[in-house]
Formats: sequence, structure tokens, C-alpha cells
Amino acid sequence: MDAEKMVSYYHDDIVFEDPAFGVLKGEHAKNMWRMLIASQKGKKFLVRASDFRYANHRGFAHWEAQYKFSQTGRQVHNIIEAAFEFENGKIIKHTDSFDLHRWAKQAVGFKGYLLGRTAFFKKKLQEQAGRLLMKYEERSS
Repeated sequence: MDAEKMVSYYHDDIVFEDPAFGVLKGEHAKNMWRMLIASQKGKKFLVRASDFRYANHRGFAHWEAQYKFSQTGRQVHNIIEAAFEFENGKIIKHTDSFDLHRWAKQAVGFKGYLLGRTAFFKKKLQEQAGRLLMKYEERSS
């Protein structure tokens, strides 16, 4: 996957949201993709996208990612529904939805099974993802 190609589709004022990162805006959203793709370089990372739809400046897609979660080494198969809003030919809003409990069971194991449905888990995951993104941005600047 080419991170720069992906972020070239994003508007400068992009708003991205998903269960793992929460809300990211502008360069933070772009850097999230750069970080994720860089973290999978040289690893078995598979992404399949399908069911693309577009009408009235809105788009939808189904995508699936298969990868090894770096913190635990556990295999993840994440199934995502993506919604997009477009402005001037670029994505201005991108929202990914997925079953966080299902993801947590795969990525974290038993602890994810127990806690993956809780607001506590989601908050901790978003804090951890935010810290990783901040470290990535510090190293990249």
C-alpha cells in the first residue's frame, strides 16, 4: 500500500473517525495512515476493498484488513464499513465502523474478550493509539 497515494485523496481539512483512534483531523488523520502502513512494511498485510458506492458527494465502501497486531503478535481480520463525504473532489470526512469487541478479542485475546465492549477499553485504546501517533509524528518531523 502506498500511504502518500492514499492521503492524496484526503482534503486538507479531513476529519477521520474510527473506534481505535477516535477523531483525527487534518495532518493527524493523514499521519495515521502513514504510521499504520509504515508499521506493516515487510510484514504479511492484506487489504481487500469492495462494494464501492457513490452518490451526492457521499461514498461508501466495504474493506477488510488482515494483519498481525504489533503489540501482541496476534492475527487480526478486521471487517470495516467506510463512509466518505467529498468536497472539491477530495475526501473531507472519513468514518470507519467496525465491531470493536470482535477486533479486541482477536488483537488482545481474553482481556479483549472481557473488556472489548466497555467504554473503558475504547478510551484506553484511543489513548494508546494517540500516543503512538504522537511518537510517530515526533520522529517524522
